[in-house]
Amino acid sequence: MIVGTAGHIDHGKTALVKALTGVDADRLKEEKARGITIDLGYAYSDLGDGRQLGFVDVPGHERFVHNMLAGVTGIDAALLVVSAAEGIKPQTVEHLQIIDLLGLDRGIVALTKSDLATEDEMLERMAEVETLLSTTSLAGAEIIPVSAMTGAGVDELKAKLLALGESRRGVAGFARLAVDRCFVLPGAGVVVTGTVHAGEIRVDDHVLLTPSGLEARVRSLHAQNRAADVGRAGERCALNLSGPRLSKDSVRRGDWVVSTELHAPTDRPDLRLKVLKSEEEPLKHWAPVHVHLGSAHVMGRVALLGGDKLAPGEEGLAQLVLEEKVGALAGDRIVLRDPSATRTIAGATVIDPFGPPRNRRTPRRLAELAALDGDDGDALRNVLRLEAGFVELARFGLARNLRPAEVERQLAEAGGVKLAGFGLLAETLAEARQDIVGTLKTFHETTPDAAGLPAERLRVAMKKRWPAPVFGALVDLEVQAKTIVVDGAVLRLPGHTLKLGARDEELWKKISAALIRDRFKPPRVRDFADEHRVPEADVRRLMKRLAKLGRVVEVAPDQFFLRPVVAEMIGIAHGFGKDFTAADFRDKLDNGRKVAILILEFFDRHGITIRRGDFRRTAPQKLETFGPLPAP
Repeated sequence: MIVGTAGHIDHGKTALVKALTGVDADRLKEEKARGITIDLGYAYSDLGDGRQLGFVDVPGHERFVHNMLAGVTGIDAALLVVSAAEGIKPQTVEHLQIIDLLGLDRGIVALTKSDLATEDEMLERMAEVETLLSTTSLAGAEIIPVSAMTGAGVDELKAKLLALGESRRGVAGFARLAVDRCFVLPGAGVVVTGTVHAGEIRVDDHVLLTPSGLEARVRSLHAQNRAADVGRAGERCALNLSGPRLSKDSVRRGDWVVSTELHAPTDRPDLRLKVLKSEEEPLKHWAPVHVHLGSAHVMGRVALLGGDKLAPGEEGLAQLVLEEKVGALAGDRIVLRDPSATRTIAGATVIDPFGPPRNRRTPRRLAELAALDGDDGDALRNVLRLEAGFVELARFGLARNLRPAEVERQLAEAGGVKLAGFGLLAETLAEARQDIVGTLKTFHETTPDAAGLPAERLRVAMKKRWPAPVFGALVDLEVQAKTIVVDGAVLRLPGHTLKLGARDEELWKKISAALIRDRFKPPRVRDFADEHRVPEADVRRLMKRLAKLGRVVEVAPDQFFLRPVVAEMIGIAHGFGKDFTAADFRDKLDNGRKVAILILEFFDRHGITIRRGDFRRTAPQKLETFGPLPAP
């Protein structure tokens, strides 16, 4: 378990850690010279039975609260230090506020310098501390009088700390370590230290630095100050990293070392925010703030989602618009300080790390955030029942650091089913499938002379308008089940066929004979109308219907070719095996320059040929756009 100190400057935090561990956590020359803690210090207490307490000693001076925050966000329990000689001071209060905002509910109060206070003074201090704790997450925490000078109460304090239990951080998710130090060791290279917030990190693991995306390999590691093969959630680790672009200057406090699956930096986390009761003014929309997340410290603005201000002591939904990307996941705790970084003003819990840049205040988005604001299983169940009707499973798992198998397990428990990369309730999927088939059936009944519906028209005609990717997955499911058929550019029911009337069928026989006879230079609509003494509009209507049926292709206005002939002409163009000119193509078809140019321009528009000046070449991936090529 990692224990973090908290409390006012000169109340004896570092001396107490030394009494508990035998280690002086002040490591900087300036700290030694000035007698105060400036940056984070670390110490470990080996209990001899395989158990070990790790301590993060934080500075107590108000100027170094940003350093205190970098250390306290990775701890499992708080050791609040109050001097029996001086009592509660300003940083005692602010540090306790931060502990409360981070939701730390395990902790002990050490009443230090007990040898300098009378029994009455001790009782008075304990009463003051109990009152201070009563409205925080540490309400009811034990208060232990200690003296680092005489050793009184130190063993009792250590026993009470052990009784708090082990870290509650889970190892089921992907690995995630918050970097608070980076340095270079001669002969080893880059070393980063920090607390593992989730998962496990092993020697030889390939990891990424977030938000930079730099690649690295774990050459070796120390967990809780001991050489180890694996570092687990709840342990402080030192990682010796190697990578092609890795250097001391490329890593900074606030970065995360993560499994490759977990690299997803964000600058717009949506969250539930609470303003401290001690604030004198409400927090206003778009207020600038200092943002502390993990060991990161960045600037940002608060976009309130439920109004223009949030009064002291109130909670509300908000989005942080950050100046830099950070690694954030659902459930992460955030502390906000005022623009001048002189006081803590609010705390927040991330609901969705990947907030939208637009439409963040719409009723639909607010309902989604309300559904996501809960435990993983409940959140998935709630989101599936929203109007949208689906969940992007990969995004949900990434936001909450859940492995795919765990997401699928929770989906099944919520009564959901997986469709491609989406999750839907079983009843929602059944309704969507019925909707597709029913919409096509209605269209066929009301428009019997149409071959079917283009996919996009079907999507917008359905009772529920699904996003295109979800709709595509639904269509694929129906095609596999053979309940709908892809017919050229349209979708139709299997039993639906478009038949020509007797008069049109007779005219088509005559026209098709001409299209076969003059396949590379067919007559135009006007020619057919004149030859067969039929109104031009009737011929054009017939040919348009035949194009929908996939029998002919309109290469140019009123210029129709048989579909197999178009595939044949593509094969001829591809047969050159090199760049060719319009003249080369014309000579192969023997159909005249004008018609050859019309055909090639049609190929250009569909990406079948790529033109560079007077030369063209075929695009292999487009060769079967109009059907398989005939054998050479």
